[in-house]
Amino acid sequence: MAHRIGRRKNVKKGFQFTLMVVGASGLGRTTFINTLCDADVVPKRESDEPDMAHVEEGIKIKPYTVELDEDGVKISLTVVDTPGFGDMIDNEYCFQEILGYLERQYDDILSEESRIKRNPRFRDNRVHALLYFITPTGHSLREIDIELMKRLSPRINVIPVIGKADTFTPGELADFKKRVMEDIEHHNIPIYNFPYDPEEDDEETIEENSELRSLLPFALIGCEEEIMVNGRKVRGRQYPWGIVEVDNTQHCDFAKLRFALLSSHLQDLKEITHDYLYENYRTEKLSRTAEMSE
Repeated sequence: MAHRIGRRKNVKKGFQFTLMVVGASGLGRTTFINTLCDADVVPKRESDEPDMAHVEEGIKIKPYTVELDEDGVKISLTVVDTPGFGDMIDNEYCFQEILGYLERQYDDILSEESRIKRNPRFRDNRVHALLYFITPTGHSLREIDIELMKRLSPRINVIPVIGKADTFTPGELADFKKRVMEDIEHHNIPIYNFPYDPEEDDEETIEENSELRSLLPFALIGCEEEIMVNGRKVRGRQYPWGIVEVDNTQHCDFAKLRFALLSSHLQDLKEITHDYLYENYRTEKLSRTAEMSE
C-alpha cells in the first residue's frame, strides 16, 4: 500500500528521468531526440563541407534537459547525447568516457548519501536507460556493438534499437532483428528485456512486456517534418514508393518505445537503476575502499 501511495505522490509532483543515446554518427540520433521530445532540443550540426557534417572530432557527452507533459504527468527529461561515438579507429576512449560518466553520477549519489546533512537541492543525475543505435547493416552485430553493450550493461539498462530502419523492407527488418537478438543471446549480453515473472505478475503486465520484448531491437525512423496524409498532418517521410509515418505502429516501433520509456516502464527502469545497478556499484566501490584501507 505504501508503494502505491508513493507512486501517487510521484505522479502529482512529476518524475525526473534520464536517457542516454549512443550510436555512430549518421544513424539519426539527433532527429530521434528531437522527435521524442517534439522540440528542437539538439541543434543540427552545420558544416562547410556537407559530406563531413556527420563526422565528430572525438566523443563528447552532452546532456539536454526538457520539461514534458505526458497526459497531465510532468516529466523532467534529460537526454544525454554522445556525438562522436564510433568515429575513431580505436574506440577504447569512447567506452571509457561513457562508463566514466555513468559511474560519476553513481559516485555523486554515494557521496550525498554519506553526508551527515543532506543537500536539499541535490539533483540525482543517474542515467536510467541507454538506447544503443545499431547500424542497419542487414548482417549481424559488429564487434563495437557487442563490446559496448557488454561493458555498459552492468551499469545501465541497455535497450538496443535500429537506426534508420526504413532502409529495410519488412522482411529484411524481421530477419535483421532476429539475427541481432541471436547475437545478444550468444554473447550473453544482459540487455533490458522488459522482465516479467509469469507466477507473480498479472496477465496484462505479462502480455505488455511480452509484446515489447518481441519488438527488440526497436526499429526506429526519425523525422521532424510533417506531411499531409488523407487530409491530416503526420510526422513522416515521402518516398517514391509511399509514405513512412513515424508515429504509425505498423511502420516502425517509435510510438511503442516512447510510451514504454516515458510512461509504462519509466518507474521500472528507475527502480532497477537504484535497487540493482546502483547497489551493485556501491557494494563494489565500498568493498574496494575497505580492501585498500586494510
